[in-house]
Amino acid sequence: MYLQRAGKGLGICSGSRFGATRAYATTPYSAPAPNPSRITDADVHAARSYCANLLQKFDSPSYTLQTFIPPSARDAYLSIRALNIELARIPDLISNPTVGAFRMQFWRDNVTRTFANTPPKEPVAILLHQALRSLQTQHPGISTSAMKGWFMKVINAREQYMDNRPYTDMEDLETYAENTYSTLMYLTLANLPLHSLAADHVASHIGKATGIAAVLRGLPLLAFPPPPNHHSNSSAFGGGGSGTRHGSVVLPLDVMAQAGVKEEDVFRQGAEAPGLKDAIFSVATRANDHLITAREMLKNLQQGKDAGHDFEHEGEEGHQYSEASFKGSSQADEIEHGFGVLMPALPTRLWLEKLEKCDFDVFRPELRSRDWRLPWKGYWAYSRRSI
Repeated sequence: MYLQRAGKGLGICSGSRFGATRAYATTPYSAPAPNPSRITDADVHAARSYCANLLQKFDSPSYTLQTFIPPSARDAYLSIRALNIELARIPDLISNPTVGAFRMQFWRDNVTRTFANTPPKEPVAILLHQALRSLQTQHPGISTSAMKGWFMKVINAREQYMDNRPYTDMEDLETYAENTYSTLMYLTLANLPLHSLAADHVASHIGKATGIAAVLRGLPLLAFPPPPNHHSNSSAFGGGGSGTRHGSVVLPLDVMAQAGVKEEDVFRQGAEAPGLKDAIFSVATRANDHLITAREMLKNLQQGKDAGHDFEHEGEEGHQYSEASFKGSSQADEIEHGFGVLMPALPTRLWLEKLEKCDFDVFRPELRSRDWRLPWKGYWAYSRRSI
C-alpha cells in the first residue's frame, strides 16, 4: 500500500475560507493523526519499508550507504533521504507549477506537524516522527528546532528550482548544493546526535560536491525529458499546458558563456554541442575541488590538526557552536563518530572518475548505471576511515 505512486492520493481538509481544500499526499495515509498513539508499530514498520524501497529504486547509493549509519539514527537517515527523493520527483510528476507549489506546501505542512508531535499518517512523516521520538527519549531535552529549519531550507531550495531554471553562476549552483545535499548531511549528523563544527564543515564540502555531481548527472534527462506523466492530477487544478515537455540545460550561465555553449545546440546535437564538454569539465572540476578539500580536511582533523580554513556557514541557523560544544571530545573523536554520514563522498568520487574516463560526455549511458563496486569500496573506505 505504501508503494502507491507519489501524487496519486488526495486528502480533504477543512478550514479554508474557500471551503474544503485539497492536499496532496504520496499515499492514502495522509489524514492527520492528532494523537501520535494512533501510529502503530505496524505503521512504523510499513513506513520503514516504504522509505527503504524508495531509496533502493531511486537513490541506490544512499540505500547502500545506510549500513554505515549507526542503527540508532538509521530511521532518521531513511526518512531524510526519502523526503529528498519525494521532493526531487515532484517536477517529473506534474506539468503545472501551481500543482508543484501545492505539493511543496504539503511537505512543509507534513514536517511542521511531525515536529509538533502530530504527524500525518504518511510514511516519510511516520518514520521521521519515530526517529525524533527515539532521539528525544535517548537524549532528553535535546533541541530539534534547527532540524526543522534545515528541512524547510531543503524544501525551499527544491521549490526554487522546481522549474529547472539554469543557475546564474557557479556560486548559485554551490548555494543550491549547500541548501540541499549538505543540509541532508547536517540533518543526519544531528540525529546521531552530533553537533560539531568539524563534522559540519567537512559535510558542507562533501554535500556541495554531491549536489553539483547530481546536477551534472541529471542534465541529459532535463535536456531531453521523457513524455509527461499522463496519470498526473494536475488537471484538477486547471491549466496543465499542452503536454509538451520543453528541455532545459541547467548548467551555470557564466560557465556556458565562457565555454560558448548554446542551449539550442545542446538540443540539436546533444553531447556534440560545441563547448559542452568544456562546460561539463569546469563544473565537474568544482565538485572535485570540494572533494579534495574535504579529503585534506579529514586527514588534518584525524591527525589532531586544524581544518585549514574557516567554516563559511558558521553562525548561520543550526551552525552556532558554543564553548560547550568543544568540551569533552576532540575534533578527531567527532569525525570518528560521524564518519558514516560522510560516506556520500565515495559514490560522488567514483562517478566523477567515471565521468573523466568518458571524456566529460555526460550523455554516456554508463554514467547513469549503478556502480557495482560501491558496496565493497564502501566497506574498504569505511574500515580505513578514508574517502
